[in-house]
Amino acid sequence: MTNRGTLEKLLIKAYEAADYSGQPVAEFTAFINPNEITLSYEMEYDSAQGSGTTNSRMNFKKMKPGDMSLTFFIDGTGANGRAADVQQQVERFQTVTGYNGNIHRPNYLKVVWGTLQVKRCVLKSASIAYKLFKPDGVPLRAVITATFTDNADDQTRVAMAQDQSPDLTHVRLVMAGDTLPGLCHRIYGDPAYYLDVARANGIDDFRRLTPGTKIFFPPLEK
Repeated sequence: MTNRGTLEKLLIKAYEAADYSGQPVAEFTAFINPNEITLSYEMEYDSAQGSGTTNSRMNFKKMKPGDMSLTFFIDGTGANGRAADVQQQVERFQTVTGYNGNIHRPNYLKVVWGTLQVKRCVLKSASIAYKLFKPDGVPLRAVITATFTDNADDQTRVAMAQDQSPDLTHVRLVMAGDTLPGLCHRIYGDPAYYLDVARANGIDDFRRLTPGTKIFFPPLEK
């Protein structure tokens, strides 16, 4: 179980396989964690409007892939206690998220941070702003603004369209009266998984759940 006092850095893992199998081929660790994450999503509808009417009936078609926007701050001045090689960090980000000649396309990415659900995605766009320079032109600060878009395989997309899929990771906020077997029944369809969930969360007494705490429910392996 992760120590709550430990600082976890946002991590981007790069994969060459479209199904994210195998080990990551490269990783990028944020120098300073983002102070804001923006998630955006869009629904697509067919507008059906009858003759002589003023309003249209919005028939749902699909949910488009969502976007996640992050800003990475890289500091080479040492003002926060340690100095980064700014250009090296920028190039590392570009290598991890950018074009891979082995697969003739950009890498498949996973963004991982704390208790946030692992996001499978690809880089949609990025901009790099250099903020400070040494007299010889070496950059001392840079801000990377990046937008990632969802990239789920067909099986995952089908599972995500279901409200309670046991094939996906879930995080639930404990409410008064909740029991671990009851939550497992709600998510997995079988209360018998409560011991596995208790073990995954380091819960010693599953009979006493504290309202307001978060419980991680790992995906079931097929």
